[in-house]
Amino acid sequence: MNSATSAPTAVRARPTLRDVAVLAGVSTKTASRVVNGEPGVSPSKIAAVQRAVTQLDYRPNFTASSLRRAGGRSAAIAAVLEDLANPFSAALHRALEDAARERQVLIFAGSVDENPQRERDLVRAFTMRQADALVVVPASDDQSYLMTEINAGTPVVFVDRPPAGLSVDAVLTDNHDGAAAAVHHLVRHGHREIAYLGDLQTIPTARQRFQGFKEALSDHGIRPAPANIVHDLHTERDAEGAVRRLLATDAPPTALFTSQNLVTIGAIRALQQLGRQQQIALVGFDDFPLADLLQPAVTVIAQNPSEMGQVAAALIFRRLDGEQWHPTAHLVATRLIPRGSGEILGPHYGR
Repeated sequence: MNSATSAPTAVRARPTLRDVAVLAGVSTKTASRVVNGEPGVSPSKIAAVQRAVTQLDYRPNFTASSLRRAGGRSAAIAAVLEDLANPFSAALHRALEDAARERQVLIFAGSVDENPQRERDLVRAFTMRQADALVVVPASDDQSYLMTEINAGTPVVFVDRPPAGLSVDAVLTDNHDGAAAAVHHLVRHGHREIAYLGDLQTIPTARQRFQGFKEALSDHGIRPAPANIVHDLHTERDAEGAVRRLLATDAPPTALFTSQNLVTIGAIRALQQLGRQQQIALVGFDDFPLADLLQPAVTVIAQNPSEMGQVAAALIFRRLDGEQWHPTAHLVATRLIPRGSGEILGPHYGR
């Protein structure tokens, strides 16, 4: 056997910060300050270190070095979101990621799936890994367990749902007025028998949307039929079945308000299977991909998860930069997008 082929391949060690310093002709401390973006280093030394980093393909190990870096930073922000497969969560995550990239910061994300214990487990896992900050879409009804992190100086921003049990910044959708706008739109198009298809009643946003729905109907002197109020729909299948049952009654609704994008999709599927998509008006809360390509295209109350993510990221980085202020709630408006399904005329149009 040829000895050249039988010899083990040498493992090349990953370049260290010391290797960078030696090649650049500076001290390890100076190299560290350049790599971590700290001030007080001359332009010539910065250039030398950057050349060495490129030549060696040096990659800082932020997790291992976090306790030695200024302020214990790990250059990572943790996002605890509802469901990364959901278009709302995906858009929110992307906005956070885009903002973080400009600061050379990573986003770690996980889905809570409406599970309070999963929320706590994710927060614990991320904080153990020295996350610089937390963006949280909560599933539990008490976030006081975060006080230890907050007291330690970790910035926390809640998105989509308000915090409970502590005072921190929050970025929220105007759920009440968005739902009310959907009802006013349907009433203007001749509908009075409007069904409400809602998410889990344990979710604050679902309760806010239902309150807006009820108050808007009351503004028009309409009292909804109890049979047309359906709560605790959290999947497409749940919503599909609910719509089938509603339309099989002796006095079916002429319009639907679906308060969450997956509920909207399930409702549309039921209407199409029943051949009623051109007869029953529908306005959904939350936009979703391809909603404008369906027949009819889907009228929605669109949230702005991208703006919410941008606002949340700005708050996080301002906190990390040392700014201080009393925690506040930032309300992001919704927008009615008429596309066809919400403009199907009802029996009371023109009366």
